[in-house]
Amino acid sequence: MSVTPSAAPQPREPSINRLAAPLVEDLVAESAALRLQVQRLDNGVRLIDAGIHARGGIEAGRRIAEICLGGLGSVELACTGTHADWPWELRVRTAQPVLACLGSQYAGWSLSHGEGKQGFFALGSGPARALACKESLFNDLDYADRADDACLVLETHKVPPLALLDRVAEQCGVGPERLSIVLTPTTSLAGSVQVVARVLEVALHKAHYLGFELDRIVDGLGSAPLCPPASDFLTAMGRSNDAILFGGRVHLFTSCGDDEAEQLARGMPSDASKDYGRPFAEVFRAAGHDFYKIDPLLFAPARVSVTSLASGHTFHAGHLAPELLQRSFT
Repeated sequence: MSVTPSAAPQPREPSINRLAAPLVEDLVAESAALRLQVQRLDNGVRLIDAGIHARGGIEAGRRIAEICLGGLGSVELACTGTHADWPWELRVRTAQPVLACLGSQYAGWSLSHGEGKQGFFALGSGPARALACKESLFNDLDYADRADDACLVLETHKVPPLALLDRVAEQCGVGPERLSIVLTPTTSLAGSVQVVARVLEVALHKAHYLGFELDRIVDGLGSAPLCPPASDFLTAMGRSNDAILFGGRVHLFTSCGDDEAEQLARGMPSDASKDYGRPFAEVFRAAGHDFYKIDPLLFAPARVSVTSLASGHTFHAGHLAPELLQRSFT
């Protein structure tokens, strides 16, 4: 599934931007009911505010999460008995886990404009990433998209500057009027939902980090408890991460043999990291607020199952940590 670094990804079906476009239009059409604000900026870009000036909410976050999956997956809410105080969980499934999660949902496009307190920085997720292909990850996926409309989701509390949005549209190969930007602050309900809905994506990214061949991941399911938001960024960011690290469950179905499936299962859970054992906000503070000082093995679901379709055997690893979840959420 990988190509040489110099090879440009080639356009392939399905087009995640074309699949996501109707979901974006539905979000706009029902913006009032979903407590969203939609506006056209001076350069023509359509801005969808899901938590900065608008209230947003859980249903908006659920729909935005499906947009992030490029129209290739579903995100549902369910009430379970897994965690007594936090019974509501998000369930994610997709028949195209690699493309939906890594090709679209992963927040891998680094966007910045200006410097200091007046500058803007955010990580972009969603199908527009596959139009611009600014990340080396797309060489590994050997995928690029072509579409007339683009949608990018930004986890930010600030409105992006026009000059940056013009650049995004240009790099996506669309006119600014065909670009939709969804803003989901970490401290908002929609923001917390769309981050927790990344539980399956986190597993796919961990598998890629471990060197597992992505084309051997055939199908996938994931779930994680819905965390309460918080008024400050650090607490909110910590809770949404902890929902996955301590309460996330993922089941991957692979075309590999038993040895590889077992090795993947054992290496994937969050408790394989040396930084495991404290709420993420505490780990982040100890790292001097520097993500790059945190052990990358930490970013993973709590409990993982890997099935080998060749043998029918399933391997389990990791464990749920309700006490750490409670410590983070309260």
